[in-house]
Amino acid sequence: MNDLNPCWNWNSHWPAPAKLNLFLHVVGRRADGYHLLQTVFRFIDRADTLSFSPRDDGQIVLATPIPGVPPDSDLTVRAARLLQQHTACRQGATIHLDKQLPMGGGLGGGSSDAATVLLALNHLWQTGLERQTLEQLGLTLGADVPVFVHGRNTFAEGIGENFSDVDLPAASYLVLHPAVNVPTAAIFGSSELKRDTPAMQAADWRPGIGHNDLEAVACTRFPEVGAHLAWLKQYSSNAMMTGSGACVFASFTGRAAAESALSRLPQGMTGWIAEGLAEHPLAKIP
Repeated sequence: MNDLNPCWNWNSHWPAPAKLNLFLHVVGRRADGYHLLQTVFRFIDRADTLSFSPRDDGQIVLATPIPGVPPDSDLTVRAARLLQQHTACRQGATIHLDKQLPMGGGLGGGSSDAATVLLALNHLWQTGLERQTLEQLGLTLGADVPVFVHGRNTFAEGIGENFSDVDLPAASYLVLHPAVNVPTAAIFGSSELKRDTPAMQAADWRPGIGHNDLEAVACTRFPEVGAHLAWLKQYSSNAMMTGSGACVFASFTGRAAAESALSRLPQGMTGWIAEGLAEHPLAKIP
């Protein structure tokens, strides 16, 4: 996945990588209820994969619907239709989604899928939108969509749409997935959520600085998250929850150390190793 396909076309398989939040602070709340955040997004090589087939009837069809998610509500379908509407494009597409990232895991899977749809169909339909315009469209779909369109590991602020790109060292991550679906709205809506962490300057952040303000609420409401995090902290003091959960992760300077920890994973826990990416695989798509 780290090699950029030099000739993206209708026969390509388009990656939608996961992200980790290397920290996540809630620094305030707007009058409209949106939370003001600071976080660093890092892309990893665990990913969903999408493919597309052209249609001449103008329809958007999801060939692989997710159980329990109506196609009209699916972010991939909504992203494709949004691009159609914004550009007055009359072309259609059949979307095939190979879903590998867990829903409600804090890895940004749905947002990443939507961003890949915007990037891929903008290229395939030749609608010609600049990446910044695609970021703005993505924000209407969800707060995490713009960063996947943006394509760089980045320090994000606001509701997640203001970026200061960062260069991150190579790292292997052990990611654990508790068998729970954590609703983002329930975490952000909690009265117990800390919303006044002092803001920092992007230039002052370094790997290892910060924590996840959502973690305490998620661990209280979903004990499985807390149990997985407690186990992981035995092997890494930097273990943390990503996003609003449920997944937790820890970084290791070498893959061997991550594999050693993974080999001790208790029965009933699920985890995997992922490598940090220098950038999104579609960062340079024209």
